[in-house]
Amino acid sequence: MDDYLPLAYLNAWEYCPRRFYFEYVLGEMEINDHIIRGNHLHRNINEAGTSIEGDTRIHRQQWVWSDRLKVKGIIDAVEETDGLLIPLEYKKGKMGKHLNDHFQLCAAALCLEERTKQEIPYGEIFYYGNRRRQQVEFTQTLRNLTEQAIMAAHLASNRPMPLPITNQKKCTDCSLKRLCLPKEIKKLVKSH
Repeated sequence: MDDYLPLAYLNAWEYCPRRFYFEYVLGEMEINDHIIRGNHLHRNINEAGTSIEGDTRIHRQQWVWSDRLKVKGIIDAVEETDGLLIPLEYKKGKMGKHLNDHFQLCAAALCLEERTKQEIPYGEIFYYGNRRRQQVEFTQTLRNLTEQAIMAAHLASNRPMPLPITNQKKCTDCSLKRLCLPKEIKKLVKSH
């Protein structure tokens, strides 16, 4: 499973292919306040185990993988109610317009489906910034886009580093901005 793409890197790929390349291919990691806060918020959910709340069984820190897609990872929780499995991820930020969190959750659901042979219609993301859950429907479109992103990420790891993205908002809070140098690289590319 060494060649299996970790789910967290799929999230990085969809957020920014250059960030993915730095982290996954080159093994670079920079810590900033966003990463520290995210790790701090995850401290309570990072213990594996099962608990019961009412009619719901909660499996925390579930290891999942797909031999078909060659992805693997740990999902924060899987809630089981009346036989229905609902994958759940916890995220530091607020509900956004970026699909990176949806792709990571959908990929985890695809792994669960492969392992359990059970269809998973939706999952949920709890955003600490909003203090509420967002339901993510696993539509055929999202499934297809997720699988395409997985294939693209696998291919990208054997290609040259991608150029910086054009979405400056994503670059603003990125922990890898000092390594990536998006403004500087864009100026160099323009001048040639």
